Amino acid sequence: MGRLKSLAPRIGALPPRIGVAGQSEQERLRVRDRTQAWRAWYKTARWQKLRWSVLVRDLFTCSICKRVEAVTSQLVADHKVPHRGDETLFWDDRNLQCLCKGCHDKVKQSEERRGS
Repeated sequence: MGRLKSLAPRIGALPPRIGVAGQSEQERLRVRDRTQAWRAWYKTARWQKLRWSVLVRDLFTCSICKRVEAVTSQLVADHKVPHRGDETLFWDDRNLQCLCKGCHDKVKQSEERRGS
């Protein structure tokens, strides 16, 4: 029983794994935008035009589940190979595919976390 009590100070000293303790999602995103300059690329007219051209090219059809989505806000122009700030990969339309938000947020993100 004494061993369990000795773990408490060590556990409290561990840094949080996701963001800063008590930080809201919006604050976390603002910090990420400030520290990763390439995130501003998503807010440009050039990106919006490229995203739209990918959605049209792929006929508004998710590359994973093959579902056609009429609500374009539920579609993502996803980078097949993560760009990690590489400007050439980011703007390459051959590296983009149309995904529905569900497939992007679940299937694709879990693949990237696994390193597949």
